[in-house]
Amino acid sequence: MAISDLHVAYPENRQIVQDLWPESDADWLIVAGDVGEFFADIEWALSLLKDRFATVIWAPGNHELWTPKGDPVQLRGEERYRHLVDMCRRLGVLTPEDPYAVYEGPGGPVTIAPLFVLYDYSFRPPGTTKEEALAWAQKSGVVCTDEFMLHPDPHPSRDAWCRARLHETRIRLDARDPDLPTVLVNHFPMVRASTDILHYPQFAQWCGTVETADWHLRYNAATVVYGHLHIPRTTWHDGVRFEEVSLGYPRERRQYGWDGAKAIRRILPAPQGANA
Repeated sequence: MAISDLHVAYPENRQIVQDLWPESDADWLIVAGDVGEFFADIEWALSLLKDRFATVIWAPGNHELWTPKGDPVQLRGEERYRHLVDMCRRLGVLTPEDPYAVYEGPGGPVTIAPLFVLYDYSFRPPGTTKEEALAWAQKSGVVCTDEFMLHPDPHPSRDAWCRARLHETRIRLDARDPDLPTVLVNHFPMVRASTDILHYPQFAQWCGTVETADWHLRYNAATVVYGHLHIPRTTWHDGVRFEEVSLGYPRERRQYGWDGAKAIRRILPAPQGANA
């Protein structure tokens, strides 16, 4: 099972998380980022889910990496991420820093690989520089809050942090058992085509990196799980199933008629008709 973008600071979303239960004692749950912004909220949600699901696997979103002024935990950048990893380990929740788990239930065996690779502004209009794309976004009034709240310390920029994460993640993925398929889990979309649906294309530059464009093929993905866009849907790229699993904001669900109670998505075994 998988879900992302829980945003539990919203009371409606918090209630939905409180109502999440597995179908069986053997169910695993992927949480693909953006649980919340405040450390205590993130810990509350992951602790609750770990008490209910046999295994919980978390990949960070951009909101977990924010440093809100009101959060008692004022760590920034790498320090904040490592603090979140330490918290997950206390709870028994798997992270991108832990050995990849092998799911051997229905639809397995398959390696579940939570990733943290950020974005590098490369999902921008062809032929433009990063500076030009950012200026376009600012002129349009579409600027991601990350520019003010997601600090890359000690890296000089968010894209530099992304490059470091790409390097570390390739090493780990290359060392996995090559005979097993994978479920790749990343908060941010892994192929640029996933952002074509955005109402504001200016936002795409905060949504991923072109460096992961072939990872679903290179690493033998059975399914790719992501969030961030708040547009839950199933798409196919090169014959591989991609699942956007966001719960999103209450106002979005009301606007589009999405049922938050059905936000949790089955990943394995593949839903009926998913292999068509």
